[in-house]
Amino acid sequence: MHEWTEKKLKEGQRFIGLAASESAVYSCTSNGALRVTKFGQDGSEPSSSVTSLPMRLCEWRLSPDSRTFAYGGEEVELSLWDTENAFPENTAAAQPLSTDSKKRRRGDQLLPGELWRAKNVPNDHLSLRHPVYNTALTYLQASSSHAHQHLLVGTANGSVRRYDTRAARRPVSDWKGIGKVGGIGTVEKGIYEYEVFVADRGSTLSALDLRNGRVIYTYKGISGAVTSVAPASSLMASASQDRYIRLHSTFGPPAEAGQQQEQKGDVLEKTYMKVVPTVVVWDGAVGAEGLEAEREENEAEDEVWDGMQAAESDSEDEGNGTRRKEKKLRTT
Repeated sequence: MHEWTEKKLKEGQRFIGLAASESAVYSCTSNGALRVTKFGQDGSEPSSSVTSLPMRLCEWRLSPDSRTFAYGGEEVELSLWDTENAFPENTAAAQPLSTDSKKRRRGDQLLPGELWRAKNVPNDHLSLRHPVYNTALTYLQASSSHAHQHLLVGTANGSVRRYDTRAARRPVSDWKGIGKVGGIGTVEKGIYEYEVFVADRGSTLSALDLRNGRVIYTYKGISGAVTSVAPASSLMASASQDRYIRLHSTFGPPAEAGQQQEQKGDVLEKTYMKVVPTVVVWDGAVGAEGLEAEREENEAEDEVWDGMQAAESDSEDEGNGTRRKEKKLRTT
């Protein structure tokens, strides 16, 4: 076991990102200290390297393949980076950046290792600038090109924005009013296609359809702000500030966008914790016994429904036969 302390973490600051790959652990603090700790071989001590990102960060995420990471924060636009070239010892290997001041304004110049940076949404109807305040983000889908990513961002004003780094610097979708209290606290991609889970800083946790930004259903019975969700197969776990870890059922979006959702997720179980849980994760493991039990349960349920349909058919045939006999008696 290895343990270390983040020396650059000052009072009032916190960790806003933690991720692990096969050979390293990444941690990021709200003041922009990004550290990679690489595991030593043959029991040797791990080695660390630190790079400085912008301050006032609210969220940092490592991509599923660990090739890129993204971050955003208060007056910090969503930014996509090459993981390897983000650290000082690797910046020389980064691709040269354009320095043509006529094509790029000073504030838009990419930093060494930075692949892409979002641009603020257009001014409002009074020509006033919208404050930049990104509070949550997640990767939506894997891409063969590490410079091309689909990202989802939640903001302090309750908006959920979808970005395609190949299409534009501004969001390709901007859904307003999703977060009702305190802005968006958590966004997480679901297991089903077009499914994403969004929680505000109140007590609302909802499933969203990525095709149109429509809320599919909202979970009931949550009394604290949800700080983390972990989708897994047809279930999802959540951690909230009311000290509960909850297990939820999930149902994918309708086949066509805009259709009415018949099945809605619910809270199945909850466990009270002695401390306030902040993060919950799924380790990706699915026990063979659990899969077999689920299969048997589904088969048993199908047999019950088949039996009910057969019984209804027999009952209908019997009823038709009785009515035919009654009709024959009346005619004779």
